[in-house]
Amino acid sequence: MATTHPYRVLLYYKYVHIDNPEEFADQHLAFCKELGLKGRILVAEEGINGTVSGTVEQTDAYMKAMRDDARFADMVFKIDVSDTHAFKKMHVRPRNELVTLRLEDDVDPNELTGNYLEPKEFFNAMQDPNAVVIDARNDYEYDLGHFRGAIRPDIKAFRELPDWIRENKDQFEGKKILTYCTGGIRCEKFSGWLKKEGFEDVSQLHGGIATYGKDPEVKGQLWDGKMYVFDERISVPINQVEHVVVGKDYFTGEPCERYVNCANPECNKQILCSEENEHKYLRGCTHECRVHPRNLYVKEQGLTEAEVAVRLKELGEEAPVYHAGE
Repeated sequence: MATTHPYRVLLYYKYVHIDNPEEFADQHLAFCKELGLKGRILVAEEGINGTVSGTVEQTDAYMKAMRDDARFADMVFKIDVSDTHAFKKMHVRPRNELVTLRLEDDVDPNELTGNYLEPKEFFNAMQDPNAVVIDARNDYEYDLGHFRGAIRPDIKAFRELPDWIRENKDQFEGKKILTYCTGGIRCEKFSGWLKKEGFEDVSQLHGGIATYGKDPEVKGQLWDGKMYVFDERISVPINQVEHVVVGKDYFTGEPCERYVNCANPECNKQILCSEENEHKYLRGCTHECRVHPRNLYVKEQGLTEAEVAVRLKELGEEAPVYHAGE
């Protein structure tokens, strides 16, 4: 059947042993470039984790080639349609871990992981009064969208999650633990780690939010906001029934689902920000970032020192005084 969208985005992972990840990465990069794909793929001895974009023909060829390899024969690809590439370049990089937990005693998801719940099972389980739903993603991902009532771990990176759980374990003891992430790969290890920590009733959303949003029965219900994705799209819708905006503008607290990076390249913090406030605050998350001599917004807009001073004055802030040589 013909599609009105000429491109597709593939999201996938597989925990399976790969000999010599460096050599595999080099060969796989050449193969992806030959096909014309763009994206980001991580390869480790424990498996592969990737997101790539390309035309329907290119992505079909890629999925066929991967499934022709016995190691990836049963690989599940989550497919989004797109009008353009979702990446600027193609990268395939070897890593020590597919998802960075840096555990002293690592978890092999092929040996230990939480119970898999399909979308309808997860939908029903979330409504159990004895269930707690833990978002296994980073705080900025949660802030854009999350399951209704889900717990927001105060973490900037996945490797911080185990310590956060230990510090807050009293919230989860004796509870039915449900966890979820974008495509499922983080939960594979996290849910196994929870079981090693002594939590008995641990389940994960099979296939992650990406699968949940496409389920024809559940239709993404009980999800609020959008799902953060690590490509040019930044976010994608999940709930097909209703859209509830949960994101809040960094500066005003008003409803917002637009992410930008702080214009100070030494900060680069991701903030939710309206286009109006991006201009008003020079895309700087703090006064220090607004007056930083390398502020990218100031450079992009070609603003003079006088124009910057006027903008700052409107915010009640002082313009910096630059001395010779600075």
